[in-house]
Amino acid sequence: MRMVDLIEKKRDGHELSTEEIKFIINGYTNGSIPDYQISAWTMAIYFQGMTEKERADLTMAMVESGDQIDLSKIEGIKVDKHSTGGVGDTTTLVLGPLVAALGVPVAKMSGRGLGHTGGTIDKLEAVKGFHVEIENDEFINLVNNNKIAVIGQSGNLTPADKKLYALRDVTATVNSIPLIASSIMSKKIAAGADAIVLDVKTGAGAFMKTIEDSRELAKAMVGIGNNVGRRTMAVISDMSQPLGYAIGNALEVKEAIDTLKGEGPDDLTELCLTLGSHMVYLAEKADSLAEARKMLENVIKNGEALEKLKVFLSSQDGDASVVEDPSKLPQAKFIYELEAREDGYVSEIIADEVGTAAMLLGAGRATKESVIDLAVGLVLRKKIGDQVKKGESLVTIYSNFENINEVKDKLYENIKMSTTPVETPILIHEEITE
Repeated sequence: MRMVDLIEKKRDGHELSTEEIKFIINGYTNGSIPDYQISAWTMAIYFQGMTEKERADLTMAMVESGDQIDLSKIEGIKVDKHSTGGVGDTTTLVLGPLVAALGVPVAKMSGRGLGHTGGTIDKLEAVKGFHVEIENDEFINLVNNNKIAVIGQSGNLTPADKKLYALRDVTATVNSIPLIASSIMSKKIAAGADAIVLDVKTGAGAFMKTIEDSRELAKAMVGIGNNVGRRTMAVISDMSQPLGYAIGNALEVKEAIDTLKGEGPDDLTELCLTLGSHMVYLAEKADSLAEARKMLENVIKNGEALEKLKVFLSSQDGDASVVEDPSKLPQAKFIYELEAREDGYVSEIIADEVGTAAMLLGAGRATKESVIDLAVGLVLRKKIGDQVKKGESLVTIYSNFENINEVKDKLYENIKMSTTPVETPILIHEEITE
């Protein structure tokens, strides 16, 4: 087999075989196929696309390029949840304890985040003592005993994807649906899940800005999952404005606690119940989505979900008393209010720019070397559609430095007002199961 022939084949719109895709991925991983040929191949994919079979084959070739997590010793159907990312996305912190309270095993492998705020691990480390550096046997025991544990990502999971992503980033081939879908799904499959629930974001704060692109990505990922034997479904959810109110690590932990108490923001609660219902159903703990939802609502009402959060935190050496006393979470030195300059209605909150304002405070990483300030961030006091009086707070700003003029300017620029009433955005756009 020659790489130049395979580039030509894909350039001309033909389907590559399983063996040909394995040859390409294995060759790139071991260094026998150079960057310039893979660059040409990914550009051919960018223009010609891939068939469903090719996408599944590419995904599995990347899965097989490195370690695969064996979760077979964990009892029950392991359901993983993946979000394509957004601003104020606290769903994992809520969903983990929530579905674990119903006996769904949550064996979560998470990473740290670049961008607006930290990843799931960064957020959890706002709880004093909590850590994810646990051995694989202990991880499996924790999930079997408590139905939930979180571990850091393996260093050698899908190395082909890491190489391919770095190359795509510098060759203008990032925005290719087959390459995005196979990248995401390879990591989920290598992490050992039996079933996968995808939260595909759409809107200004999402990777996919339009509903059409989000739908295409969701269908591609669901197709890959089902083609390789993982029951997979996707929810397309709104990210035209931040999810919930809190943007920042300790602030999001507090919001997750409030949500598990039944006192969280309506949009965050609704999304968690929607995603959680699919997780419970795929784990075969309920006969229908409606039954699964009622079960989830019940464990919030009776306090079992909150108790599961305490067990989860303490089992990984976290101070579970923060659940009853969130003031034990890291606290910012200064609190400022961003006051409305006029009467009106909030018409737009540009999510990614508001996320950038949180990063300016230190809530996220601009580079891998950046140190996150777990205490700082933003809490929205108004969302799209809310009426506002001049002088009312739009946002509470939690900061560890006094001069926040740049942050305020960024927020004023990206929270738009209207003199006439505005409709609240639709939260759940579609649910895709095939």
